[in-house]
Amino acid sequence: MKILMVLTSHDRLGNTGRKTGFWLEEFAAPYYVFRDAGIELTIASVKGGQPPIDPKSDLPENQTSAMTRFKTDSVAREELANTVELKDMRSKDFDAVFYPGGHGPMWDLVETPESIALIESFYNSGKPVAAVCHAPAALCRAVYQGAPLVKGKRVTGFTNTEEEEVQLTNVVPFLVEDELKRLGGLFEKVPNWQSFVITDGRLITGQNPSSSTAGAQALLKLLGETRIAADGPTRLDRSACRSRTLTRQMVRSIGCRLLEGA
Repeated sequence: MKILMVLTSHDRLGNTGRKTGFWLEEFAAPYYVFRDAGIELTIASVKGGQPPIDPKSDLPENQTSAMTRFKTDSVAREELANTVELKDMRSKDFDAVFYPGGHGPMWDLVETPESIALIESFYNSGKPVAAVCHAPAALCRAVYQGAPLVKGKRVTGFTNTEEEEVQLTNVVPFLVEDELKRLGGLFEKVPNWQSFVITDGRLITGQNPSSSTAGAQALLKLLGETRIAADGPTRLDRSACRSRTLTRQMVRSIGCRLLEGA
């Protein structure tokens, strides 16, 4: 299976004079969920090349095991340093798309025509679209059958109270929670910083950085269910369940039978 990950190229935090970008955990955790499952990954950003990492995401208090692994992984760091340009990506070449967050997407991915068209193309093709934290903002200009893509769908994203807690309510161009609600999304949330992911059809959204791993796992689960529907369980058993890159828990989550001797 092939998944496209899309990152921001925006590095200015409004008019604060501070830097922003993508949140490192929101890239690193899904990256290893996908890689460890044997997924073929392509990493894109709006401008290509090295996308900006939000320096706050790399502070000592924000370190995670996925980030530690990434920093010692020369292959992963090389991939991140050489992302492809978003304008060259086509939904027909992938099975799903995943958008990590950070504040950067609030300024570029929301309004980038190539990103909007790509999301619509994935969704119209029956392929899953996933976004975590601030990245659900990238869904806000996408349209499906003449209405906002998020209208009538259960969604989540970075909440108003989480934005208030990081003291950026008056810095961001809009609040993710408010905008998703304005567009008709059925917004749900849990207390600040807890992991929370919603899957509604082929749309997956995660609330915050803590939801990064669960968001990636939800996408794998949805892809597995889609493959079962298309291929039947026997074919999936032999192609996916025998892969040693899938943990037994992941295998169960996508509906495979555990084969004897797998």
